[in-house]
Amino acid sequence: MEPIVSVRGLTKSFGPVAVLQGVDFEILPSKVSVVIGPSGSGKSTLLRCCNGLEIADGGTIRICGRTLVEQGRLLPDAELNALRRQVGMVFQSFNLFPHLSVLGNVTIAPRKLLGLSRVEADTRARALLDKVGLAHKADAYPATLSGGQKQRVAIARALAMQPQVMLFDEPTSALDPELVGEVLQVMQALADEGMTMMVVTHEMGFARKVADMVAVMDHGVVLESGPPAQIFDDPRHPRTREFLQAVTKRG
Repeated sequence: MEPIVSVRGLTKSFGPVAVLQGVDFEILPSKVSVVIGPSGSGKSTLLRCCNGLEIADGGTIRICGRTLVEQGRLLPDAELNALRRQVGMVFQSFNLFPHLSVLGNVTIAPRKLLGLSRVEADTRARALLDKVGLAHKADAYPATLSGGQKQRVAIARALAMQPQVMLFDEPTSALDPELVGEVLQVMQALADEGMTMMVVTHEMGFARKVADMVAVMDHGVVLESGPPAQIFDDPRHPRTREFLQAVTKRG
């Protein structure tokens, strides 16, 4: 089976700081790959490189059958924008348009980028809002929503483009603890439906329960990767054991 995302030898520096140091990573279709590790380990930079939001200095990224990055060269803008339609992105800070209703936020991209009619876009959006438990909020505006509701709208908005793969950059880190569960529940439902997902998260319970593969990063490298049971119950790298012990104590 061909990976839907394939990262090979990826490097990225910000000034003198090497954030990614030869990362290899892949995601198979209909699988959930979760990236964990301490803050500053390069997790979010890896994910952002997979959508062209950061340009890697070296290495290659193939995603959805296209070469996104090769040795620091990104796809031309027109091809990049076409590829991004197949790659949904959910940020930690929601990034909803405050002047648009919930329905407007979910329909704007399909209408502008895919050419859907208002009726087609509305029908698709209302079905997705129902999927994330927010059909009753279609006419509300972002300012009236809780953080968990905003993030669920953001997920619906990404799904409205019918992507092949979904990227989640710490989607619960900006939420109050009591709101985390409602977002993770939506993400688990997507996984159960076979959505290909790459998730950067600090939610170890989600990683253990939902992931098909867990990668542990530290100082810009992947220390180890494997099924959740191996990573959580029998980690091979001392730094992985140290990290997991620290996270468990905090919890």
